[in-house]
Amino acid sequence: MKVSYHKYASRLVAILLVMVLGLTGCNISLDAYKNTKIVLTTGFDKDEVFRIDRRSCRLAEVMVYLTNTKNQYEQALGSQIWQTSYAGETLEENLRETVLARIARIKAMNLLAEKYGISLSEEELGSAAKAAEQYYTSLTDKERKLLDVDEKILCGMYEEYALAGKVYDYLIADINPEISDDEARTITVQHVLIKTYSLNEDGEWVPYSEEARRKAYQRAQEVLARAREGADFSGLITEYSEDSDSTYSFGKGVMEAAFEEAAFNLGTDEISGIVETEHGYHIIKCISTFDRDETDRNKIKIVEQRRKEVFNEEYSGFVDGLTRSLNEKLWETVGFIEDEEVTTSSFFEMYQKAFDKP
Repeated sequence: MKVSYHKYASRLVAILLVMVLGLTGCNISLDAYKNTKIVLTTGFDKDEVFRIDRRSCRLAEVMVYLTNTKNQYEQALGSQIWQTSYAGETLEENLRETVLARIARIKAMNLLAEKYGISLSEEELGSAAKAAEQYYTSLTDKERKLLDVDEKILCGMYEEYALAGKVYDYLIADINPEISDDEARTITVQHVLIKTYSLNEDGEWVPYSEEARRKAYQRAQEVLARAREGADFSGLITEYSEDSDSTYSFGKGVMEAAFEEAAFNLGTDEISGIVETEHGYHIIKCISTFDRDETDRNKIKIVEQRRKEVFNEEYSGFVDGLTRSLNEKLWETVGFIEDEEVTTSSFFEMYQKAFDKP
């Protein structure tokens, strides 16, 4: 059930942003903070990118986030990642907008801290100063100049970053639901996929014609007949399947509904009929109806999701009442620093180390 590279890359941006930019214990969905919509206004300071209520974001802050994240992407995926686009938007544009929204969320969470009377301890302030010193020291003279930062700016960024995480922890502290084995149950299946789409030269999906779908269905029927006659299922996968992955372990709410329903109704070693999804026709074999270790891990994921939902409800209600404005003229000039000597990528790592986060 693979997607095109363009779709994959676009989704990967969202996943990596959670990994790279996520506050410890505060990985809220991208939609939650993209809803922090910013409107246009005038009367900004020269380097002021946006305001949200009483909080401002300066250009240096955006460039630190943007540059560090860009360089982490390139370390993981290579510089060619920026050549990819999806739905008319380049990944650079996607990253710019998401970084902007993420900083806006951190500013809003600092305002939320004021509402609840939450502040950093002396120890936490010291950790922010330590992170700022270490990150500033790691920068070359050229990086300091192009990012236009000093230790004071960096310290303020780390303080806001830490306070946002502290607000999240405060609001979800009492959310610890009991999750049953059935709710978190994880199964393992193998499948044969006969596709009902192709990819054009841009990597976009093109549905099969009716005739091509008919032939695909006949091929799926052939696979099913052989499977029920006792043919080795792994051999059928090798011979027929058009998915590069043959085995999936997953819990409820992860796969497409038709695939999931069929899979969860199978017993160990049972084989499904032909299951149709947007990817094509599947023949599924259940390998295991219950995986203890995976189920326990899934319980943790479900608890975290419940916590995010509780937080998002509180956060969204608060943000809706805030005044937000964007310096459009300045924002249009913001982009990547195109200089091979600018390789800094440790801003978030320094935070993790200074605050002793796993």
